[in-house]
Amino acid sequence: MRKRSLARQGYAAVIAVAALAAIGPASGRESRPATTLLPPPRPASLPAVAPIPAPAAPAPAAPVNTEPAAVVEGSACVRMLAGVTGNQIRSSIPAAKPEAEDCRVVDPVVVEALAVRTSSGPGQVRLLPPPTVSCELARAVSLWLDTSLQPLTRGVFGRELTALRVGGGHECRRRNRQAQGQLSEHATGRALDIFAFQIGDEKQGGTAVSVEEPNGLEQVRFLDAVRQSACGAFMTVLGPGSDAAHANHIHVDIQPRRAASSRFCQ
Repeated sequence: MRKRSLARQGYAAVIAVAALAAIGPASGRESRPATTLLPPPRPASLPAVAPIPAPAAPAPAAPVNTEPAAVVEGSACVRMLAGVTGNQIRSSIPAAKPEAEDCRVVDPVVVEALAVRTSSGPGQVRLLPPPTVSCELARAVSLWLDTSLQPLTRGVFGRELTALRVGGGHECRRRNRQAQGQLSEHATGRALDIFAFQIGDEKQGGTAVSVEEPNGLEQVRFLDAVRQSACGAFMTVLGPGSDAAHANHIHVDIQPRRAASSRFCQ
């Protein structure tokens, strides 16, 4: 029995020693700081490494331009007409001698040709010689040519209107060139005189219809229809039969009247 008891005690001692051995290293690891591994020293034979530059400071933001954009030359009317393909207009150069206040033109333009729609596509009606008129009148003439006069010409003659022979654009004078009385609408560039209509190409057998001397019944009826269509497009229309001053041309203008629907047509 004594031998067995000693054996048990020896066995217990062995277990205790093993347990202490197991706890000891773990306890030691927890109490000692971890060792930091450092890279080996740089060999002296290698070139020196340039230091990394500090990041540059960001550039200041450009200031926002708060000034209004530059305005395109010319009024809205001039820009609109000039932007239509086929229109040939340009702003008029002011006269060297300033006009009187009553004879100034608002948005003066020189009109060489105006765009129209033809049976074969886009076309032009030239104004000969190119008159200087207000842009407002040029716009009214452009609309009249495209929507009324060109279709009328094609319906009567089977050809396109190619030119207007005109005169009396801007001219500082009184009505009917009288010494006294009210100023003409020509004084402000809001009137145009038409002396003839060129039908078709003049070099290919075209026809010129003269306001003063129409040739035959067809041309007489054409001129009557022209005057009727002009009465819807302009505020004033005067022609042969109205008075002696308009015996050889058709006068059209955009003189403002009391009512927008009012017309003076003779």
